[in-house]
Amino acid sequence: ISESLSPEDLSVYINDYLTTMSLVIREGHRGTLDKYIGDAVMAFWGAPMADPRHAQNAVLAALDMMKQSTVLNRKFSEKGWPPFAIGVGVNSGTMRVGDMGSQIRKAYTVMGDAVNLGSRLEGITKQYGVDILIGQATKERISGIVLREVDLVQVKGKDEPVAIYEPIGVEGEVEQSRLDEIKLWNQALRYYRSQDWDKAELQLINLKKIAARGKLYDVFLERIAENRANPPDSGWIGVHKFDTK
Repeated sequence: ISESLSPEDLSVYINDYLTTMSLVIREGHRGTLDKYIGDAVMAFWGAPMADPRHAQNAVLAALDMMKQSTVLNRKFSEKGWPPFAIGVGVNSGTMRVGDMGSQIRKAYTVMGDAVNLGSRLEGITKQYGVDILIGQATKERISGIVLREVDLVQVKGKDEPVAIYEPIGVEGEVEQSRLDEIKLWNQALRYYRSQDWDKAELQLINLKKIAARGKLYDVFLERIAENRANPPDSGWIGVHKFDTK
């Protein structure tokens, strides 16, 4: 994007983007803005003010960020500017929060294993072609949101596998066709984990015919082909290991 815009336009582009997303987080859903990392936004919930709905507010913010990205992309298109795509990772857990840094410069921020997993989840959204990924700990703390289980993964720097989920939307606002697609996907995932490659493959092919975005299904079709060629051992439970961030 930066190569296709003048320095002046790029400044407006990134400022509009960061401002829009920051308002969703802070004003819309009571989040604490931590920092900007290039064009990335880092935020957390539950500090400095306690928030018993921290996970719920974080996931709702992520969903609203996606809605606002559609609005902003429409605005950019009218100016002849290129569109952007974002991925959001959300995780919950105990972490260290406070002023951290050096004797030269400090910042109010969060650190810890739960923070790292949130970053990893953001990084692998593009691997699955999904907008948002949340961890199991977040899933257990939210309600009223339609979720789709995506995978069991072992991300770089983590020894234990974690279940990851894609928030689709608020219950009552998700189209029936999308709910039907999720049911078919859940069945395909069960076939896959039981190593019933033929049924899983057929289900995935059918899903690709009805899905607007089918990268997730392509990912699992490729894995099925690999597992047919190199069958997993008897203790395999469907965990996929990521060796990169």
